[in-house]
Amino acid sequence: MMENVFGTSFEYKLIYVFAINDEAHKGLLKIGDTTIQSDASIDALFPNCKALNQAALSRIKQYTNTAGISAQLLHAELAVRLVRGKDGQQELKAFRDHDVHRVLENSGIPKKKLKNSTSREWFEVDLATVQKAIEAVKKCQPNLSGMVAGAGFTPIVFRPEQEEAIEKTLKQFKTGSRMLWNAKMRFGKTLSALQVVKKSGFAKTIIVTHRPVVDDGWYEDFQKIFYDAEDYTYGSKGHGATMEDLLNSGKKFVYFASIQDLRGSSTVGGKFDKNDAVFSLDWDLVIVDEAHEGTTTALGDDVIKNLVKEGNSYDTKFLALSGTPFNILKDFDDNIYTWDYVMEQQCKAQWDELHFGDSNPYDELPELKIYTYDLGKILTDKSYVELEDKAFNFREFFCVWTGDIKRDHKAMPATAQTGDFVHESDVWSFLNLITKDDPGSRYPYANEEYRNLFRHALWMVPGVKEAKALSKLMKKHPVFGCGAFDIVNVAGDGDEEERSEDALQKVRQAINDAGNDGYTITLSCGKLTTGVTVPEWTAVFMLAGSFSTSAANYLQTIFRVQSPCNKDGKIKRCCYVFDFAPDRTLKMVAESAALSTKAGKANESDRRIMGEFLNYCPVIAVDGTVMKAYDTNRLLQQLKRAYAERAVQNGFDDTNLYNDELLRLNDLDIERFNKLKGIVGTSKAAPKTKEIDINAQGFTDEEYEELGRIEKKPKRERTPDEEKRLQEMKEKQKLKNNAISILRGISIRMPLLIYGADIPIDEDITMEKLVDIVDDSSWEEFMPSGVTKEMFKSFIKYYDPEIFVAAGRRIRTTVLSADELSPTERVKKIAQLFACFKNPDKETVLTPWRVVNMHMSDCLGGYDFYDEAHEQMVDDPRFVDRGKVTADTFANAGARVLEINSKTGLYPLYVTYSIFRSRCATCSEEELDDSKLQQLWDATVRDNVFVICKTPMAKQITRRTLVGYRDISVNAHYFDDLINMMKNKPQQFVARVLKPSYWKQEGAKPMKFDAVVGNPPYQMMDGGNRASASPVYQYFVSQAQKLSPDYLSMITPSRWFAGGKGLDDFRSEMLSDTRIRRIVDYADSSYCFPGVDIAGGVNYFLWDSKYNGLCEVTSIRGELKTTVMRKLNEIDNIFIRNNLSIALMKRIDACGDKRMSQFVSFRNPFGIATDEHGLETALSDDLLKLACSKKGNQLAIAYIPRNKVQKNHNWISKYKVVIGRSVPRNGEVGVDPQKGYRAITTVHVLSPNIVCTDTYLVLSVFDTKTEAESFAKYMTLKFPRFLLHETYTSMAISKENFRFVPYLDYTHEWTDQELYAKYNCTDEEISLIESMIRPLEYVIH
Repeated sequence: MMENVFGTSFEYKLIYVFAINDEAHKGLLKIGDTTIQSDASIDALFPNCKALNQAALSRIKQYTNTAGISAQLLHAELAVRLVRGKDGQQELKAFRDHDVHRVLENSGIPKKKLKNSTSREWFEVDLATVQKAIEAVKKCQPNLSGMVAGAGFTPIVFRPEQEEAIEKTLKQFKTGSRMLWNAKMRFGKTLSALQVVKKSGFAKTIIVTHRPVVDDGWYEDFQKIFYDAEDYTYGSKGHGATMEDLLNSGKKFVYFASIQDLRGSSTVGGKFDKNDAVFSLDWDLVIVDEAHEGTTTALGDDVIKNLVKEGNSYDTKFLALSGTPFNILKDFDDNIYTWDYVMEQQCKAQWDELHFGDSNPYDELPELKIYTYDLGKILTDKSYVELEDKAFNFREFFCVWTGDIKRDHKAMPATAQTGDFVHESDVWSFLNLITKDDPGSRYPYANEEYRNLFRHALWMVPGVKEAKALSKLMKKHPVFGCGAFDIVNVAGDGDEEERSEDALQKVRQAINDAGNDGYTITLSCGKLTTGVTVPEWTAVFMLAGSFSTSAANYLQTIFRVQSPCNKDGKIKRCCYVFDFAPDRTLKMVAESAALSTKAGKANESDRRIMGEFLNYCPVIAVDGTVMKAYDTNRLLQQLKRAYAERAVQNGFDDTNLYNDELLRLNDLDIERFNKLKGIVGTSKAAPKTKEIDINAQGFTDEEYEELGRIEKKPKRERTPDEEKRLQEMKEKQKLKNNAISILRGISIRMPLLIYGADIPIDEDITMEKLVDIVDDSSWEEFMPSGVTKEMFKSFIKYYDPEIFVAAGRRIRTTVLSADELSPTERVKKIAQLFACFKNPDKETVLTPWRVVNMHMSDCLGGYDFYDEAHEQMVDDPRFVDRGKVTADTFANAGARVLEINSKTGLYPLYVTYSIFRSRCATCSEEELDDSKLQQLWDATVRDNVFVICKTPMAKQITRRTLVGYRDISVNAHYFDDLINMMKNKPQQFVARVLKPSYWKQEGAKPMKFDAVVGNPPYQMMDGGNRASASPVYQYFVSQAQKLSPDYLSMITPSRWFAGGKGLDDFRSEMLSDTRIRRIVDYADSSYCFPGVDIAGGVNYFLWDSKYNGLCEVTSIRGELKTTVMRKLNEIDNIFIRNNLSIALMKRIDACGDKRMSQFVSFRNPFGIATDEHGLETALSDDLLKLACSKKGNQLAIAYIPRNKVQKNHNWISKYKVVIGRSVPRNGEVGVDPQKGYRAITTVHVLSPNIVCTDTYLVLSVFDTKTEAESFAKYMTLKFPRFLLHETYTSMAISKENFRFVPYLDYTHEWTDQELYAKYNCTDEEISLIESMIRPLEYVIH
């Protein structure tokens, strides 16, 4: 029978009246409602018929039997009436028990409250009066007299959870400013949020949303909430008053605005001069509707920041509303109110028992059921199953012919047309499968009974073209094309601007036209899945997406069908999701259930959450005629997969990798962590973490579970002992978080090792196995210096082994699945995977794919996978032609290109792809099928690309990047001691690399490389003080030149421009080398390497062996980009990177004034170490005062014996002007040039008998205080600080940096204007200085 398969979607409502014959209920009647499942006509279900009486009694017994009460049913009838719809037509609608209650109350018959009863809805009334009230409801009359006058406006009655959200928010806003409502669709967020406004009395409230279409809804709800508030008004661009009118009205107001409109404003970087009043106002409350949509982009975030204005003195409150806030949960702590599907359905199920049959406010919210069908199992074509995660590939299944062989990968058959399905016969078979009329079939369109259940359905398909093809095919199908079905395609023609309102109108019209006999199927690829309601939909078919579809998008879509519907006298009781990719279904359900309740790991808590979800939203697998419900264990397995996938996306910088062993640390464990912190901290891998408290103790498993139970208890019910134990738990959690931040420094290095691991693809990689297979030299290269294998093994127990293995499997299957793609698509997929991997530290800088493309296309040209601004990847790589250099290298099918020090293989990947495309250009379109493309790729790898690595693992990673898991020869070698060889045995390196036999090439003639490219290692720890490191990239540049290539292009730190340890000779060689054709310099390294601060910035250059001339220098500082043809050695032994300042620097270099470099001290002016903090009090009169750095790097005064001064004794009695020896804020890396640089720390004048530690540089000494203070003020001027700043290429300031700063007469107090005039500054130079250097006042200390 049908009801045993899918149940029912719509049911009649009926009203019943009963009495209880006891003293407590004497003279009282209760009016309730329930539903009846029946296919009988309305006429056959007459009042008090057997079917209605049975349904009523069944419902009454559910809540009276538990109380041991005998009820007497007095009346039952269908709750159906005719009402006038919006179009003026009569419609049949169901009504509820509360409609009857309202008529009675409006007629002066109030509800009676009984002692010792949870029920609030008894009436002291006779049956005849109740029957009259039912008739009044049917006639749409507000009371028994039928008089409309005086009915008045019915105030909104908030459900318990809405009241709770409102109260929690009001309480939060008393002490805090931010609140998130994580509440599912149909919660009533609009009404409830407006009630917060009303109860708080906020005068200025703005509602911001990504979807302007919901303005109508907010306006309607504003009228419902503020119907009795004369002092409030509403405004928006679509309703009510303008912003100016609101401000002039003198009333409190609520203003509605769209993110799209606001982010077009010039205030937030848009193009239009608008919305100034909106952004200049101090708002009392900012409400963001569907906060997960428009606010997580940079533009959306800017809009919110400019509205909330955090940091100013005005306390603007912020309320975020979202049904799927998974991407913004991290922005909120405990200030979250959650209301999800499970909570809603729990309240619905428990209402009668708790409220003795009172009107159930949740009754009209349908239950959701999910059915899965394994299409991958039914359709045996392996191309439909994604290797990456074994999920069904809908995009492949529904792909259409484009007519372009490059995109289709094969010639289009003569019988096909552009836009037809490639696998049309399989799609046709699928349509036949779900409509086949078979008594045992469990497919949704298999017979008329099923079709009536799913009369109006939403089908989600992968894209616009796929929707068009499916619509065309369905119209030819014997069932879907028989005339009974209206196939409504709202995917559009790819026009993103087609409004959702237009699509919605098409659907509503089709449903209206279908009447009671027709059916509609709406095809969509995204439209109508958020923010709109089509109540008639009872089913959604998920024929799009993949295993990696976000839980938020999935939930938004499936909950569209859970909208209440009251139609033809029936209400929607049940709605359905049909998903044809079971693994994806389970993952979505598991992830969304866990996330919506902020659950942690798969412990007792997760198990309970999954169990509750399945209780109220069963997930049923259909296999042939067998239907089987999934259990909690299957969902927990999928949750682990979801956690693993997220760990990969986050580059293993993810708390899900770890287990709760971190909550049970003993003293020995804590000691180990603090030792690890010392190592990881020195390699700059992890953010600064706090020391772990040695005294903290762990919990046993039993205690941990007990604490979980205590936490669920309301606070007022907890004992003092329980509160204490909870506090202990919080401390342990804090310890765990600190431990994770230490382990992070190791964890983020693992994805690359897993990626390159030389293990058969069908074998899983455990952490133990990973340690064993990585050779010692590779371990040393990829792990922090000092973290040995043995040390690491002691931390393995803190990782979740299942998640680690699953994450590793995900990385490797991603590569394996990429092997099945065309070369272009494979490159994109590999690049996307690398985008997840992190830069651990300055010694292990991984070049992002974006930077590889910037570097190579700027210097050598070739095929660039990004747009010209290098902000977005493009579908079709664009060819960049740099003239002869490109013709000789990337457009040359015979070119040989070498990378030295490959770590990821991304440089060779770019090289291979560019030369591969030049090989493709020699073939006709018809020749370039998949096998030919693969053949050309393999030939390019074999003949054109050569790679040198530091370690075996780096070689294996490069191989994986170029050819995946295929058995193809790659020209890659590793040197056991590459850096040492570069530095100390350069001739040996050159001889080996140029030897043909080394590369298994024929002949005795030395190898000729057309180009050498790459990103060399930047530095090596040299054992000096405080993590001291020496540069090594200069050796790689020098040895690459000795290989005699035609071209050389590398990306290096820019420190060699003006300084750097041991770089004097290298700088001299580079600046005098007229073969350097191009330099592109980034003052801010984070533009190229996010998360890694490289003081002084980075640059890449092109060296051309046959070139002799000026260098094209491109300087990039924030938004400012300049390009000038220049000599590199214009000024002796320094390269001025700023094109706009070079003329000024040359003028100063040529003038005869003294320079400050003649007066500034060398390092450590008095021979007193930085860590010398002296005595806090003067124990004798002969002690000197010591200026030293203490907490917060503030200058502090201590005391020191005179004999501690090692040099410059003659300065002791003088006035000394000092600054800190480091550039402020870590070298001011990442400072926006528009906001300006400080260039120096605070300037201090030290009086006689005060000396300083090595923390400070002495800029000059004076006999008089007046001169010293005049000089100190001079150093706060913009002009000298600008000249100093122009020489910076590191975090340390030395006397050489002052070579351009004039040393003047300080009996005169100088101004910037005087200095501009003295050195003939142009208007452009003055403007540059004024904009780049921020003001700095001299403060007498």
